Amino acid sequence: MDERYMIDTKENKEFLTENALALLNFGKRFPSPGGGSYYLSDDGTPWVDRNRETWITCRMAHVYSIGSMMKYEGADKLAAAALKGLTGELKDVTHGGWYAGVTATGDIVPQKQCYAHAFVILAATSAYLAGIEGSFDLLKDALETYDKYFWNEEEGLSCDTWNTEFKVLDSYRGLNANMHTVEAFLAVADCLDDDKYHQRAGRIIDHVINWAKDNDYRIPEHFTSDWKPDLDMNREKPDDPFKPYGATPGHGIEWARLIAQWCISKRFKESDNSHYMEAALKLYDRAIKDAWCADGAEGIVYTTDWEGKPVVHDRMHWTLAEAINTSAVLYRITNDKKYADDYASFMKYLDSTVIDHSVGSWYHQLDRNNRLKGTVWPGKSDLYHAFQAMLIPYLRPDVVIAKAVYDNK
Repeated sequence: MDERYMIDTKENKEFLTENALALLNFGKRFPSPGGGSYYLSDDGTPWVDRNRETWITCRMAHVYSIGSMMKYEGADKLAAAALKGLTGELKDVTHGGWYAGVTATGDIVPQKQCYAHAFVILAATSAYLAGIEGSFDLLKDALETYDKYFWNEEEGLSCDTWNTEFKVLDSYRGLNANMHTVEAFLAVADCLDDDKYHQRAGRIIDHVINWAKDNDYRIPEHFTSDWKPDLDMNREKPDDPFKPYGATPGHGIEWARLIAQWCISKRFKESDNSHYMEAALKLYDRAIKDAWCADGAEGIVYTTDWEGKPVVHDRMHWTLAEAINTSAVLYRITNDKKYADDYASFMKYLDSTVIDHSVGSWYHQLDRNNRLKGTVWPGKSDLYHAFQAMLIPYLRPDVVIAKAVYDNK
C-alpha cells in the first residue's frame, strides 16, 4: 500500500494537509451579499439560482472558523460573512429561530428544522473558539431557541420540524437531526465546559444503541411521534437525501464515532465505558460489512434494507468522509490494525476515485460503477464532511474537531 494512504506516515499527513487547504481554496466563493451560503457547483462557482440553505451556511461558518484557527488567510472574514447570514437574512426576527433558507429571490423557505438549528449551534461554537465577532450572542440565541422548541427533556430526544411560526409540530421524528444534535451538544460541552450538554448527548446515544440492538445494529432512521420505528418509510422513494428508506450505513459509521468520542471524554461519569465502545465497534463493523464494496465495486452504498442488502447503490461523498474519520478514531482508541487497514483502503479510494483532481473538492455522488451522478447531490454543495475528514485523523479523539484545533494553536 502506498504510504500516502497509511495512517501515521509523513506522506499521509502531507496528503491530508494538502487536501484540506485545497478544499478551503475551493469553497471561498460561497458567501452571498446577505451572508447566506450559495450552493456550490462542480467547479466551485456559486449557483445563485438555488436556495441559500441555513444548514449549508452553518457548515461553511464551521469550516472557515476552523480554517481561521489554522491561520488560513481570509478564513476569519469568510466565517464572519456566514455569521452575517445567520444573524441577518436567515434569522426569523418575528417568530425566533432560523428559516430553513431563503430563495434566490429572497423569499423565505418555510419550516423550522431541528437539523438546521443543530448546525447553527455547531457553527456558533466553532466561531466562538475562532473569536469571530458576534458568535457568543449567536450561540446563546441558538441554545435558547433549541431548548425552547426542539429538546424534549422528558424523552431525552429532539423533535424534528415545526411550521415557520413555531405553532404546529410535525408528527415525524428522526435520528438524522438527533445525530447532529449530539454533535452540536458535544461541541457546546467542550467549548463552554458545560457537562449538561454532554449528559444530554448521552441520553440520545442510549436510545440509539437500544434501537440499533433491536435491528442487528442497523439503525432505524424514521419514527412516529411517539418514537416507534417506521421501518417502511419512503420505500417508494429510497434515495431521498434526508429521509431515505432502510438503513443508512454512513450514519451507522458516523454514530460509531460520536459514541466513541462521547464515552472517552473527560466528562464521562461512569467507571466503565466498555459497553458503549462495544456498541460503537459493532455499529462500525455492521455498516462496513453491509456497505463497503457490497456490489463488487469500491465505495459505500447509500442504503440497505433491514437484512443488509443494498437498496440504493450510489456512493455519497459524505459516507466515505465518515468512514475515514471513524476508522482513524477507532484505531486511535483500540490500536487494532484492522481499523488502520480500513483507513488505508478508504484513503486509496478517495485519491483514485472521489477527489476531483481537475477542479477541486470531492465528487458528491457516484453511481454503483463510480461514475459521476447528480440525481441526489448535484454539484459540490459545501465542504463540511470532506474538510473534517482531512483533519480528524490527526486530532485528539476525545473532543470535537474545533476544540482540538483550538487547543493545537
